[in-house]
Amino acid sequence: MKVKTILVSQPEPKVENSPYFDLIEKQKVKIDFRPFIHVEGVSGKDVRSQKVDLTKYSAVVLTSRNAVDHFFRISEELRFKVPDTMKYFCQSEAVAFYLQKYVVYRKRKIYVGKRTFTELSPLIKKYKNEKFLLPSSDKLKPEVPMVLNDLGVDWKQATFYKTVVSDLSDLRDVYYDILVFFSPSGIESLLHNFPDFKQNDTRIAVFGNTTVKAATDSGLRVDIQAPTPETPSMTMALEKYIKEVNKK
Repeated sequence: MKVKTILVSQPEPKVENSPYFDLIEKQKVKIDFRPFIHVEGVSGKDVRSQKVDLTKYSAVVLTSRNAVDHFFRISEELRFKVPDTMKYFCQSEAVAFYLQKYVVYRKRKIYVGKRTFTELSPLIKKYKNEKFLLPSSDKLKPEVPMVLNDLGVDWKQATFYKTVVSDLSDLRDVYYDILVFFSPSGIESLLHNFPDFKQNDTRIAVFGNTTVKAATDSGLRVDIQAPTPETPSMTMALEKYIKEVNKK
């Protein structure tokens, strides 16, 4: 069956040169964007109940822009003035760049990984005498605690925000040829909103092994998968599939 409509379970890209817009133009398909999950901050009281005293930490490990936002939100709520000496370990350049929203970059001690959390570990290892705080969501990738424990550093994880299922009830009678997912939480949201969901001819596209597992464990058929050596991005995987089925 030909592909005409795609629903991507993420917010619409803010950049004009997004490969999704190229895909729309080149393959003449309609792509809608809709977050299936969203983030809600927990209260300062909730953070305190996790036995977290912000004054005790000399370094913060930031794995996402959400972690940056909620670290500074909680600091403000708890009237904690983040000291200029605080060290920031950012998982990627994007996270480090976003940190500039809150701190004067050149005056701070900021250490930047390449992309994955494992790639950040040599930098953390250099400063293993620091006390590290990891502000995160309630859904933490298993790789993160594993890496920190292997390094033998003094660290503590605290839930500063939660991943919550979005209300998708307005999509009940809307049909798409392809649904695109990037996390197990997206799959969970689909089945929470539509417990009677039947896949039928709907193609499911997933990014990452944990998302593949969540989809197959839920009885869904995975038709498009990324990353692969041939298609390292989701847009490349979608384009390859669309070219194949739409030429028939």
